[in-house]
Amino acid sequence: MGLFEPQPRTDEAADAGRPLADRMRPANLEEFVGQAHLLGPGKPLRRLIEQDDVASMILWGPPGSGKTTLAMLIARRTRSDFVKFSAVLSGVREIREVMAAAEKARAYGRRTILFIDEIHRFNKAQQDAFLPYVERGDIVLIGATTENPSFEVNSALLSRVKVYVLSALSTDEIQALLARALSDKERGLGRERVKITEGQLRQIAIFANGDARAAYNTVETAVAAAPRDAEGSAEVTDALLEDAIQRKILLYDKAGEEHYNLISALHKSVRNSDPDAALYWLARMLEAGEDPLYIARRLIRMASEDIGLAEPGALGLAVAAMQAAHFVGLPEGNLALAEAAVYLALAPKSNALYTGYGHVAEDVKKAVTEPVPLHLRNPVTGLMAGMGYGKGYQYAHDAPDRLTDMTCLPERLKDRRYYFPTEEGFEKRLNERLEAIREWKRKAGERGSS
Repeated sequence: MGLFEPQPRTDEAADAGRPLADRMRPANLEEFVGQAHLLGPGKPLRRLIEQDDVASMILWGPPGSGKTTLAMLIARRTRSDFVKFSAVLSGVREIREVMAAAEKARAYGRRTILFIDEIHRFNKAQQDAFLPYVERGDIVLIGATTENPSFEVNSALLSRVKVYVLSALSTDEIQALLARALSDKERGLGRERVKITEGQLRQIAIFANGDARAAYNTVETAVAAAPRDAEGSAEVTDALLEDAIQRKILLYDKAGEEHYNLISALHKSVRNSDPDAALYWLARMLEAGEDPLYIARRLIRMASEDIGLAEPGALGLAVAAMQAAHFVGLPEGNLALAEAAVYLALAPKSNALYTGYGHVAEDVKKAVTEPVPLHLRNPVTGLMAGMGYGKGYQYAHDAPDRLTDMTCLPERLKDRRYYFPTEEGFEKRLNERLEAIREWKRKAGERGSS
């Protein structure tokens, strides 16, 4: 039991009033689903928990990935007092009160695990207040955050903790959790005699987007709204499920063939300069529950692969759309992705960068040990200068036309060409510039030979 917390009720009425997601929290590590890279048999974190040897840590992962549950399991498995702290509701005064109590407990041989939910919401002064207690070992600090700790946690505190990265649960893992909840008669909905199909459970798992809590809430809402038949069974219909999810159920499986079919359709619509089709396939994916950041990553790929320097602004807009979608979330972020998709569809197309890089990659694999020409090496020591490093280097800014006839490729590849700009969009200007550079170098070579 945590400090400053009232003794919880243990009667069934109190338990029944708790949300399904809370009731179904795993009672031990064996019930914990997901995060096998951290908690699988023999994994370091699992061994530390089983040996009662945990140190301060930060659990970084998306909502519903099990951060709070894992912290509670650690406290239950280890011999520690467990104090749950909210970064939203607590200030420095409350922190110091808890720290003083933890210091006294340690004097009597008791260890305190302090769990801080949303630790990224603490300001610098609040985070600094933990430092001496973490250093002395008065507390084991477990912070949970959905934000990158590198940006949101003070470097001093970050250097004293271990960061564990939790992944979003897979569709299969969430479906397994829902099946357990529907069969569990003690903590779950096993007594409700729920009629729900495997396909419906799958749709809930897909729409949950890796968030177990959201999946539990959807099931609980749908079951509560389901009418009872003469035998007292609750049948969850598609209409009820759509109301609970608050969007129409579409044929889609983020881990299956339809996932790849739709992203392929989106990519090829953009490549074919069809904004209407691009919008359609984009909406099909988003409305079916696809992770918007996955789509954003694919749009960035399209900007580089199919547009490239024909429209240099395409990449910047795609990256901006990704940042906007991450910042504002759903559903507002969908419009940023739609803006990017239409822009990419209407932008001039060129795969010159894509094909050029592919040719470079082939040459690199064939001749990965090609030495850097001596004139391109920096003579950072006298020994290097004596070996010819930097000899013959021509500084372009000192040349009248900011051009020299110096070769920059390895000797064996000196005449190789990789980038062939098209006549599309901005690449037409780049092509003209490239031809002018090559003509200047040709004439410079003729002057040198004469």
